[in-house]
Formats: sequence, C-alpha cells, structure tokens
Amino acid sequence: MAEATKSPNLWKKITGYIPQGIPCLVIVFALFWYIGYHMGVSNMLNTIMHTAHDLLLNTVLYLMGICVVTGAIGRLFVEFGVVNLIEKILRPLMKPLFRLPGVASLGAVMTFLSDNPAIISLSQDKRFSQYFKKFQYISLTNFGTAFGMGLLVIVFMIGQGYFIEPLIGFFGAFCGCIVSTRIMQHFIIKAYPHFAHEDVVQEDSDAAKEEKPEVKSMPIRILNSLLDGGKTGVDVGIAIIPGVLIISTLVMILTFGPGSQGDYTGAAYEGIELLPRLANKINFVFEWLFGFGDPHLVAFPITALGAVGAALSLVPSFASEGWIDGNAIAVFTAIGMCWSGYLSTHTAMLDSLGYRELTPKAILAHTIGGLCAAMIAHAVYVIVTLVF
Repeated sequence: MAEATKSPNLWKKITGYIPQGIPCLVIVFALFWYIGYHMGVSNMLNTIMHTAHDLLLNTVLYLMGICVVTGAIGRLFVEFGVVNLIEKILRPLMKPLFRLPGVASLGAVMTFLSDNPAIISLSQDKRFSQYFKKFQYISLTNFGTAFGMGLLVIVFMIGQGYFIEPLIGFFGAFCGCIVSTRIMQHFIIKAYPHFAHEDVVQEDSDAAKEEKPEVKSMPIRILNSLLDGGKTGVDVGIAIIPGVLIISTLVMILTFGPGSQGDYTGAAYEGIELLPRLANKINFVFEWLFGFGDPHLVAFPITALGAVGAALSLVPSFASEGWIDGNAIAVFTAIGMCWSGYLSTHTAMLDSLGYRELTPKAILAHTIGGLCAAMIAHAVYVIVTLVF
C-alpha cells in the first residue's frame, strides 16, 4: 500500500519537471547540434575552449585592470568630497529633466563610478530615500542603470584610441536615461496612482542621525581610499568573468566566420556567422537607426543586454576586423552605458526594493531608453562630423 502511494507521488515529481526540462534540453541540444553541424564537434569544442581562454587572458585581465584603476579613483573622489561637489552641480538638473529630487544626482555619480547596484545600496539609506515619492524611488532602478559602469566604458573606449566619440556616447546615454526614467515613472503612476503623492519614508526620526567620522591623516585617507577602491575594482573584475567567458564566447561563435583559409581549425574566434546573416536581412534598419556599416556590429547591443563587460570584450576583435569606426564607438558607448546589462540586474534590483512585479515595465522602459540613446548618439555624431 505504501509503495502504491509513493509511486504516484514520484510520478508527479518527475512529470513536474517536464514543462521546463524538456524545452531546455531541446534548445540546448538544437543550438549545439547546429553549431557542431557547421563546424564539426571537435572544432566546436576546441573553439569554445580557445576563445574562452583568450578572452580570460587578453580581455578580462585588461578590463580588471581598468576596474581597479577606476575603482581607486572613484573611492578617492568619494573620500575627498569630489562626489558631493559633482552632486551639487548636477542637482539643479534632476527635477526638470528626470522628475527626481536633487539628491538623486548622487546616485548617478555613484553608479557611474561603480555599477548598477550602487543605486540600490544608496537607496536603503533613509537619509537618502526620505526625499523621494514612491514613484520616484522605484524609478531609481532605471535611472541608476543608465549610468552603471559609465567610467569603465568611457575609459575603455578612450583606450581604443577614441576621445570625442565616447563623450558623444555619454551624451546619448544621458538622453536615454531621461527617456527610460520618465517612461518608468509613467508606468508606475498608471499602475499605482497613489504612489505619485506617497512618501517613501513616513517617519524620518532616524534619518537625521549621522555617525561622526573618524579623523585620519591625509596620507592614510589617500592610501585607504586607493586600496579600498582597488579592492572594489577587483570584485567587479571577477564579477564580469562569467559574462565575458560565457556570453561573449557564444556571441562570437554566432558572429564570426571560419578561419582565414575558409575552413574550421578549432582556433579561437571562429564561428558560423549566424547573427550577421540574420542582421543582414534587416541591416537597413540598423544602418538607418544606428549608422552601422557592418551587420556584425549588432552583436554589441545584443551582448550589452546581459553584460556590458562582455560587450566591451567584442570591441578589440571588431577593430582588428576593420568593422569599427567613430560612429560605432559613439553608439556602443551610448547603448553600453544605458543598457549596461539591465536584463541581468533589473529583477534583482526591483526585488530588493520590494516591487518585483514591476520588472517587465522597467525592462520595457529601459529597452526604449537604450534604443533612444543609440539613435541620439548616431545623430549627434553625424552632426559633429558635418560641422567639424
């Protein structure tokens, strides 16, 4: 009798995994079968390993070096009040442009110097959140994401030999942030009209309490800032490893073609050119909206959806193939900053704020904002090149 009752329960447990397990197996096997069919199984596996290994040595460590340097600079700016100075300069822009209180500019600076989640850790502080209505508070997810890892993206692009183009891209990301934040606020008020007038912090008795900072000498403050910021950079560098190795390897296999001799050898950066073939069918759209001169470039925004660090790893390979120009750098900077892996962070960010159900609306708003950022960067680049 006991065995009879156990059997149906076991069968229910097994069948419970079918709706998700079977499609997962089908998709994974279909993808690798398709790649292996064109490249050969041995070449496919060798290419995956060689590409991941080369990305780890030549791209991840380079990005980590930038993360350490920018992290140290960012922490130094925080320690000596540069962030507060920038925040006060930007404060007058917050309400007319973003419909946010002036103190939100501090969140923009913090995420620009570090990464998207910095805005969430800042928002948990009542001294910060007491200035916000609920619809403004929730929209910080979109607002902060548009500036995430901005310093890293700009420094990386400058390191590729460009200067004006990353600044144009930064302007595009700024405009995309306005679009994304405003659309998200519209969605929030439409779903929860009372959030337009409801304060985040009802009682601010604890908000005014501040700890007295420990007095330290100038050399110690400088040393601690540089080392602590450098450690944060190492953490960010380690955090981008999975995205670069997994996402970039897959995207590169789907983007690049066979070796120089036209056949597959299992070397790094070989692939089946699936994404360019698909993009080529609607290349006029990307050429008109973003000014992309080559269908391979569409791989960057696709990768930036999940991880901007992984997207940056594509740039040196694109440059070596001769696909990169100034317009592409401007557009990459804009869309890389504005999106900065929002598909992988928005859910966790909104969950930490307690509004997980608004995740689809946040993603939709930020998708529109990122596309606007890229189009604006392209338009400004065209105008600048015509004028100068």
